[in-house]
Amino acid sequence: MPNAPRWAAAAAATTLIAVTATGCSSDSDSGKDAGSKAAKAGTSASSSSPAPSSPSAGGATPSAGGAAVPVGPGPQGSYTVQKQPEPGTCAYRYTAAKEPLPDPKCTPGATNPKVTQATLKTTICRSGYTADIRPGTNITSREKTANAASYGYKGPLKDAEYDHLISLQLGGDPNDPRNLWVQPPSPGHKAGAGPNNPKDVVESKLKAAICSGKTELAKAQQAIVKDWTTALSVLGLTNEKPAAKDPKAEEGE
Repeated sequence: MPNAPRWAAAAAATTLIAVTATGCSSDSDSGKDAGSKAAKAGTSASSSSPAPSSPSAGGATPSAGGAAVPVGPGPQGSYTVQKQPEPGTCAYRYTAAKEPLPDPKCTPGATNPKVTQATLKTTICRSGYTADIRPGTNITSREKTANAASYGYKGPLKDAEYDHLISLQLGGDPNDPRNLWVQPPSPGHKAGAGPNNPKDVVESKLKAAICSGKTELAKAQQAIVKDWTTALSVLGLTNEKPAAKDPKAEEGE
């Protein structure tokens, strides 16, 4: 049989290379997709990831808008002190009104997997739920000191709140380090007076809206992760009244 022309052999080799390259590209895309779902702070997969210090990184819960918030380990029978980001590796952001916001790389938020749209009545909308799952101060006081170093906070710790970015009453994880940050005082604070946190009012109004069916759990969580100062307005809830005070709850949930 005569030998095939040289141009035919070259064409066959080119076809083989093209097929092989296509297969590699598909595998790479799948890997990127899997990694991007691990955690998102509020905007895009590539810009947000769990704090490197978090030992309990879970999956991610999609919100109605397609974004996602990391899922924490949930309530524990016994809590342990969680490792915080390395000192000086986190940076505060501030709104035009000088209200503090966390670093999305260090504090992207984390949800409590026990709280879903289907379990609202037996979790956050039930009186006393947050008191049942809150870590003790023997745990959080030590984490607060370490987290202050992470953020380079230099003010009195008694004037700052060790805040759940997604509060317990909004289905935030109780002790995932991705969901806790030392929140500096808001403008107008009187030194030595303890935390003054207008975010607490926002959280209470969001809880009322969730439990009354005016908004969805995932939407509220995503809104407060993105910017707690605009969460009510983006959800059309600026006129919402705060939830009734839970006698078993504490401020700064």
